[in-house]
Amino acid sequence: MLEPGDSAPEITAQTQDGESVTLSFADPAVVYFYPKDFTGGCTTEASEFQATLPEFRELGVTVYGVSTDDVETHADFADSEGLLFDLLADPDGEVASAFGVSTDGGTADRVTFLLADGEVRERYDAVDPDGHARAVLEDARSEFVVGG
Repeated sequence: MLEPGDSAPEITAQTQDGESVTLSFADPAVVYFYPKDFTGGCTTEASEFQATLPEFRELGVTVYGVSTDDVETHADFADSEGLLFDLLADPDGEVASAFGVSTDGGTADRVTFLLADGEVRERYDAVDPDGHARAVLEDARSEFVVGG
């Protein structure tokens, strides 16, 4: 699994809108991997990232959620939860593999990466979805705000 200081991988995936995006993470970003749309912890985590999204955007940080669900399921989940950030479909586990995140059992482990300047700044393992987005936001503030 990627560690802080490692180079961030360049990835290509489809968003919930079916748009193909290629990301190199030169600009600050959060990439959070989660097991499955429409499950309790995953819904909590997505809702909390949505609630803090304006603050992430103020810092210039883009948020991406990634699971092995397909584009259609992501579209339904984003619509149902009012998510205004991209969910990346990773049905073959290629994005997870690029980050070293396990997809044993067909779903991604719950791991989050804070990225900038093409490298991993922070990694969060064994994430508790409740309060996680706020913790990542505080680290992003420390990382990207001068004197923060």
